[in-house]
Amino acid sequence: KGTDASVLTKLHKQHSGHPHFLTPKSSLNTRFGVAHFAGHVFYESSGFLEKNRDTFSGDLYDLLQSSKSSFLSSLFSKEKKLGTETRKKSPTLGAQFKSSLDLLMKTLSACQPFFVRCVKPNEFKKAGVFDRELCTRQLRYSGMMETIRIRRAGYPIRHAFSEFVSRYYMLVKGMKVSDSSSVIDRCRKILFAALGEGLWQIGKTKVFLKDEQDQKLEDTRDKMLTIRVTTIQRVWRGYRARQLFKRLKNASVIIQKAWKRFATRRRYIRMRRGFMRLQATFRMRKLTRDYRRMRQRVYGLQCHCRGFIARRDFKRRMHCIIKIQTQFRILLAKRALNNLRIKKRRRDAAERKRMEEEERLRREMEEEAARKEAERLHKEELERLERERIEEEERLKKEAEEKRQKAMENEKEAERRRTADVDDSKMVAEIFDFLPEGEQDQQRGTAPDAFKDLESGHEQALKQGASMASPPPELLKTVEEEEDLSQYQFGKFAGTYFQGTATGTHIRRQLKQPLLAGLSDMETRASLAVWICILRFMEDLPEPRYNDPQQASQEKGGEGLVRKLHNTLGRKFSKSKIAEELAAGGDGSAMTSAEEERVQELQRRLETEDLSEKEKKKNQKHIAGMTLKRKNKIIQDVAAELKKDSENVDMKDPTANIPLLQRPTSNLEKLHFIIGHGILRSELRDEIYCQICKQLTDNPSKASHARGWILLSLCVGCFNPTAKFLKYLRNFIMDGPPGYAPYCAERLRRTVGNGTRLQPPSWLELQATKSKKQLMLPITFMDGNSKTLLADSATTAQELCEQLTSKLNLKDSFGFSLYIALFDKVSSLGSGGDHVMDAISQCEQYAKEMGAPERSAPWRLFFRKEIFSPWHDPRMDATGTNLTYMQIVRGIKFGEYRCDRNEELAAIAAQQYYVEYGADLDNAKMATILQNCIPDSALQVAGASVEKWTTLASQLFKKSYFVQEKANAQCVKEDVVMFAKAKWPLLFSRFFEAHRFSGPTLPTNDVIIAVNWTGVYIVDNQEHVLLECSFPELSSVSSSRTGKSQGQSFSLTTVKGDEYTFTSTSGEDIRELVTFFLEGLRKRSKFVVAMLDYTSPGEGSSFLSFKRGDLICLEGDDDGETVMNSGWCAGMCQRTQQQGDFPAECVYILPTVTKPSPEVLALFQDQSSEAQEKIISSREEDGENEGAVGEGMYTLEKYATEFFRPPPKKSLSRSLSKSSIRRKDSNVPWGFTREPIKQALLNRVAVQEEMNSKAQNAFACLMKYMGDYPTKLRGRAALELLDAVFEHPLQHDILRDEVYCQILKQLTHNRLKASEEKGWEVLWLATGLFACSSTLLKEVQQFIRSRRDSQPIAADCLVRLQKTLRNGQRKYPPHLVEMEAIQHKTTQIFHKVYFPDDGSQAFEVDSGTRAKDFCANIANKLKLKTSEGFSIFVKIADKVISVPEGDFFFDFVRHLTEWLKRARPQQKDGQPTNLTYQVFFMRKLWTNAVAGQDPQADTIFHYHQELPKYLRGYHRTNKEDCMALSALVYRVKFGDDKTKFQHIPEMLRELVPMDMMRLQSPEDWKKGIVNAFNKHAARSVQDAKIAFLKYVSRWPTFGSAFFDVKQSSAPSFPENVVIAINKNGVNLINPKTKELLATHSFTQISNWSSGNDYFHITIGDLRQGTKLLCATNLGYKMDDLLTSYISLMLMTMSRKQKGGSAQAPSQPGAAAKAKPAASSVRNAGKPSARNAGRPGRR
Repeated sequence: KGTDASVLTKLHKQHSGHPHFLTPKSSLNTRFGVAHFAGHVFYESSGFLEKNRDTFSGDLYDLLQSSKSSFLSSLFSKEKKLGTETRKKSPTLGAQFKSSLDLLMKTLSACQPFFVRCVKPNEFKKAGVFDRELCTRQLRYSGMMETIRIRRAGYPIRHAFSEFVSRYYMLVKGMKVSDSSSVIDRCRKILFAALGEGLWQIGKTKVFLKDEQDQKLEDTRDKMLTIRVTTIQRVWRGYRARQLFKRLKNASVIIQKAWKRFATRRRYIRMRRGFMRLQATFRMRKLTRDYRRMRQRVYGLQCHCRGFIARRDFKRRMHCIIKIQTQFRILLAKRALNNLRIKKRRRDAAERKRMEEEERLRREMEEEAARKEAERLHKEELERLERERIEEEERLKKEAEEKRQKAMENEKEAERRRTADVDDSKMVAEIFDFLPEGEQDQQRGTAPDAFKDLESGHEQALKQGASMASPPPELLKTVEEEEDLSQYQFGKFAGTYFQGTATGTHIRRQLKQPLLAGLSDMETRASLAVWICILRFMEDLPEPRYNDPQQASQEKGGEGLVRKLHNTLGRKFSKSKIAEELAAGGDGSAMTSAEEERVQELQRRLETEDLSEKEKKKNQKHIAGMTLKRKNKIIQDVAAELKKDSENVDMKDPTANIPLLQRPTSNLEKLHFIIGHGILRSELRDEIYCQICKQLTDNPSKASHARGWILLSLCVGCFNPTAKFLKYLRNFIMDGPPGYAPYCAERLRRTVGNGTRLQPPSWLELQATKSKKQLMLPITFMDGNSKTLLADSATTAQELCEQLTSKLNLKDSFGFSLYIALFDKVSSLGSGGDHVMDAISQCEQYAKEMGAPERSAPWRLFFRKEIFSPWHDPRMDATGTNLTYMQIVRGIKFGEYRCDRNEELAAIAAQQYYVEYGADLDNAKMATILQNCIPDSALQVAGASVEKWTTLASQLFKKSYFVQEKANAQCVKEDVVMFAKAKWPLLFSRFFEAHRFSGPTLPTNDVIIAVNWTGVYIVDNQEHVLLECSFPELSSVSSSRTGKSQGQSFSLTTVKGDEYTFTSTSGEDIRELVTFFLEGLRKRSKFVVAMLDYTSPGEGSSFLSFKRGDLICLEGDDDGETVMNSGWCAGMCQRTQQQGDFPAECVYILPTVTKPSPEVLALFQDQSSEAQEKIISSREEDGENEGAVGEGMYTLEKYATEFFRPPPKKSLSRSLSKSSIRRKDSNVPWGFTREPIKQALLNRVAVQEEMNSKAQNAFACLMKYMGDYPTKLRGRAALELLDAVFEHPLQHDILRDEVYCQILKQLTHNRLKASEEKGWEVLWLATGLFACSSTLLKEVQQFIRSRRDSQPIAADCLVRLQKTLRNGQRKYPPHLVEMEAIQHKTTQIFHKVYFPDDGSQAFEVDSGTRAKDFCANIANKLKLKTSEGFSIFVKIADKVISVPEGDFFFDFVRHLTEWLKRARPQQKDGQPTNLTYQVFFMRKLWTNAVAGQDPQADTIFHYHQELPKYLRGYHRTNKEDCMALSALVYRVKFGDDKTKFQHIPEMLRELVPMDMMRLQSPEDWKKGIVNAFNKHAARSVQDAKIAFLKYVSRWPTFGSAFFDVKQSSAPSFPENVVIAINKNGVNLINPKTKELLATHSFTQISNWSSGNDYFHITIGDLRQGTKLLCATNLGYKMDDLLTSYISLMLMTMSRKQKGGSAQAPSQPGAAAKAKPAASSVRNAGKPSARNAGRPGRR
């Protein structure tokens, strides 16, 4: 059997002597050669037999089998038995050659064959590499040269007679194609006519021509055809011109007709309008004249009527005056008559007395003497009477004069008070007379007993006062953002909304109806009562006279609204005087039976209070009593009284049935009445503010005006107006007096921001109103320190807690709350929106009831740890741990926290000792610690002496871990905190009063809700736990959002399905707290429980199967937040111990951070289907994305019915059947799905197998990116998923609509917020890459528009889509920068761009930004005059590449990055190479660059680009120029600083070109540079840069790009040359002499090509031109620069040919439309060629 070696041996033996057989030199060589005519060819003998072994032809085999000869037919009998299948082998080279030859022959026979000779360009099978010698050798060896020579010597052109005549008959005048003469004669005529006598021959059937004769015939034929074509064109164009002229003529006639008609109609309309105006003017004047006549007549009638009425009124008045005069005269006459009667009576009495006296004297003396004596006495009596009468008249006159003087003085005083300036502080002190005259200290009495040990810090804070307090950020804000409120005038509001004839100005009378409409009857009565109270407060209405003692006693004993308010804030009394007051009866009269009963009841109450106080000191305090948020009973009682008083108002006399308005009241009572209505009746707030503003408008009395502003300042600090009146009130306050305008504006802003108060102003607020200063609130910490904070009326507990958190630098502020203590009461204010001043007001009310004045109420504010979070870690916040530790230690001492065993107390004492004194044990110090730590009750127990406690604590101390391990003291504190958290969960709870409304029965309906880190507890007033629900047992909590004063309801739903509904004033606070704990635990939880049975799709899949009730532990970084935000998660089933992925909607997240107990899991396994449905529905409502399924959201339903493929009849997945049945939109083809699609959505895509597969892959990647399908890809792999989504749509138009439909499908009814956000990110990226078809475009736009309100980026998606339609689609998927931008929720991308002067700046760039737009934007921002000639350059790795101006910026960067990644190997760990890039903005083309024309461009770009070229010595210069230029460079570097002259020799390389430095010594260079520097001493740095450029611009190499190359084609040039490309063309420079060797303008360049290590250029004609072959690794840069310059040249020429009508692009690269984008990049690794005539073709 022959082998390859035997064949080679035989060949050597047989043909070794043959001259054409080539034998190898070594016997080990397995090759042999044959000397062919074209050259030596060597063949490899290895495998030679196998390659050339051919099977017997099937045709020959069949032929032999059909032979009649038995011998021939038996030759291949064995092969016949084997069959055809056995004979089949791999085709040999001969068979392949034969089949290839058959295929070539078939192809040639089907076409018109021409002579084809293939030439191999190079030996390396590389594109674009042309080996000149190899090609020449092949042409020579193949005989092509000889063939061409033979061909040229003969007649290569041959035409048949008929073809020749039909092609050239037109060369002979009058000859036709078909003629009677013979064909040969006609051919001869044509030849003689065209060529004359020449080297042509006529054969038997053909005409023989040479090349030049054939070319001459063709040229002659072209001329003849051109003449004939021109004639035809001339005739046809003439015909077309005449037709066009006729049409234009007809059209012009029509236009003229229409224009004339239009002009005539317009003229007519103007004329008609003028006549109408004339008519109107005439009618107006006529009506005016008639009106004036009528008015004159009416005036006359009015004069007569008014005269009649005046005369009638005058008569009536005269009649009344006469009547009055008559009555007055009658009165005077009666008075005179009475006086006469009195006088007569007196005279008669005197006469009787005289007669009696005369009768008496007659008895004693003579008659005459008696008569005279009696006469004398009578005269004396008359004189006395007259004297008394005169004295009485004088007394009456004096009294009248005194009354008149007093009235005048009162009137003057009132006038003075109305007009005199008012002192605000004095006015406030006058209004609220209970305020002290001077500024009072902030002493609030003694502290509660439980906090007396912390009083020192409180006193220190009071002494420091405001010096240590800093205003909170809320109080430093301006009133609000600047807003124009000039149009919101109160007068405008009054004229628009006030009822009837009411105006917005000051009046002094009662209203008949409210100012604003829309109030109910009860609110109307209340508003009229408030109006009267406001008038009396402002002293615009006098106080009523209180003369009814019975009513006074009733009012004194009644319980009216203002009486209650006055008793809490205005009355001064003590407990000891209450009984005495009532026993005295107030007026000293005897007490009635009712009063006696009242006194007895009050005495019993006082005794009970005394007893209860004693018991409280003995008994332990209740848990809830320390921190419970009590109901606001005062507000409820006040509301009831307000309603009762308002219902009793009579509309005719609103003050009739209101006790407050029937008696004189204090200003404080009026204030509480007004503010109480504002707080409790939201409908009256605008009415109250309008009433106050009305009385402040045009108020002539300064005192009344000041009182009104005081009232307004107090009101704006308690309740805010509605939104309708808010801006009007703000504008009214801004226009107020300087003393109150900013103060009231700030109070209003704060009240609007923090909500309405629940209590009237406290004494502290009234004192602050007096001084218009902020409140100072001292707050004490549990470590004894205190801080004073500034606050106002609207300050909330949350604001104070935030200030304290900031001051203390707390990292974990949750659970720290504000507490207020008064006497033995401690109340928690929390850290929410409760007003601090409401709590202080309540404390002052309570203190007043206990007999203490308001200003001395001993309330204290504390900052304590109220509640722990379930995930609390004391290691996270050392400050918070220290505060909590001190609170716990102190609480144990005072009995707040009780330990069950003595060992626990001793252990805590040991820990405290270690914290205080370290590891060294001292019994004396331990005893001191025990005294300060152990409760007194424990120390005083019999048998528990201090020594025993010391012994126990010392033993525990020695055995403790912290002593043995020498732990840090902070760790011990953390242990104490964790011990307290676990030991006393109820003590670290937030308590709320509530009432059971519905649900399972409890022992009592009035309960206390305790919420702590373990769960929710329901206890009674005796603190018995009625119900305990841990957080894993709770499924949901909800509440109704109503006002706090009205009560709120909230519901707790358990896993078992029980639902408890409670009512509480803090219902919303309870819901927020429980929801916070539940959501926080769910986010941190690693445990989920299965709610549905789920089976994996296949045995080999990575999905997890489980049953309902199974506990699943999440794996890796997955937690509850991952389950909530993702569609798929990975975990391990505890029952089967199997791992895998599972859908998130099948499980329920257990709110726990520890493994749940079996009892909790049993609740899920035994729960009913109704309870399960409740949990699933509540979970879906919580996780449901708002707006995802909202009404009015547009979907693709209509589009899907027409273009989508019909959905399958049955769902492919039944694993989530319950959830699918519950959601109606789960299987719709245009709605969200969690399963990959089996076919494309669109019909036209589904029918194409390849496109269908790509669509399915894109949808799978889309689901993985959105988190709707499990994937292990993380981080940067998201970009790979996006590439898979967008790669095929960018290549195939048919897939673009498919991808848009897929994205919109996953965004429709998507209940996962995280998934929807990811989907909108993909849609945002898609709208910037490509647009959909016009059919789908309307649907997409409507879909996005319907979601603009719910999605922030929807509007930007519409803008990007329109821009993509306008600018065209991208070519590559999104860049990493785009993806990261939208993932960070920003739609603006700012890219850093570097400049040649080492500066940089960030510029905005989006997905549709092209390089040209980017350049224009940068030039605009830098204030360059033009962006022409500038370009964007990208530096990546070791390459700097220009971005073509027509390319999208991110497309170019993405393509460049991917190309370099493919060209570079991966890293050792298999990770892809991470390529970072930088973007530069520089001048690329220097065609129009003129030094000094654009100073900005010169200083930033031109100078810094030209300086390196100068220093590298590319320019040809001399010593003088170098010195001058070096001086300019020095000035640019150092300015006018001459101290650097001495360092010039050291930095000579930075000033002088390298090739010039050796011309002289450094010192000489220094002297020359200094001299040149001193010649231009006044130049600035900018002037120096421009001067440098002007100097350099005179050189021919200015603006050149220099390339060091090695040329091998021009022997006359040196091997190493410098190629300089500038606006003049391509320049060759001798690098040693700087001599310009040659300059080739761009018009001379016909072709060029470049590669990794070469650059070739052809000068002149392509056939006979000169080629310049250069070796360089910068060929891609030269290629790009040359292309840009030639493109600019061609555009300029084209523009000149068109007369400048065409606008040339500003960047040269845009001229060649056929030039591919990023050609320099794509050709950087492979050769490219350009043709000057066709710059876009390769």
